[in-house]
Formats: sequence, C-alpha cells, structure tokens
Amino acid sequence: MTKIPKSDRQPKKLPASFYETSAGAAPVREWIKALHHADRKIIGEDIATLEFAWPVGMPVCRPLGDGLFEVRSTLEGNRIARILFCTTKESLVLLHAFMKKTQKTPAGDLALARKRKKDIDE
Repeated sequence: MTKIPKSDRQPKKLPASFYETSAGAAPVREWIKALHHADRKIIGEDIATLEFAWPVGMPVCRPLGDGLFEVRSTLEGNRIARILFCTTKESLVLLHAFMKKTQKTPAGDLALARKRKKDIDE
C-alpha cells in the first residue's frame, strides 16, 4: 500500500473525540488501548472511515436512534466490536465500546451510551 503524504490527504470531515468522565477518564480510549494490536488497527481503520467520509452507512456504521450510532468492527476469530457514538458540530464523540456477544445490542450498553450523550448535550 502506498502512503499518501500528509499534504495530499483530504481533511477529516468530522474528527473523532473521546468522551471523558468528570474525573477525566476516557473509557473508550482505555478500552481500545487494552486490545491487541491487530484489533486496534481494524477498529482504528473503521473510525477513520467515519472521520473522512461522514456520513457513512452499513456495513461500517448503523444508526441506533435518538442521535446514537454504532461503529461496526469485525475482528479476527469472528469477534464483533461495537463503539457507540454521537455527533456534535465539531466531532464524532466515542461514548462506549464493548465486544458484542448477542445479535441485539445489550440494554445496559445502550443506556450507558445514552447517559453519556445526555451529559454532552447538557
């Protein structure tokens, strides 16, 4: 693969940022950093797709309603990762991340992402 010089790259349409708790922790950043290199690379490429080509649809991104979306990453070994995010005028805000084990997104994960989105909206 040929690297594109930074000067020739298109600017990000909507850069990603990490949700931070009131204590300054960034849960999604910490979750990503704890993954193996190959998994981080796949998830990073999916996030970059969103940043440079927003709005993006399936199979990379799916709307969940109420301003929430999910980044859909398929990892090695048929594992599935999801990052729930919302958008602001300035960025994609990565709210919550988890490994998906069932077809339906767990209610607890959705509730946490909604709570964090509410924090941002206020």
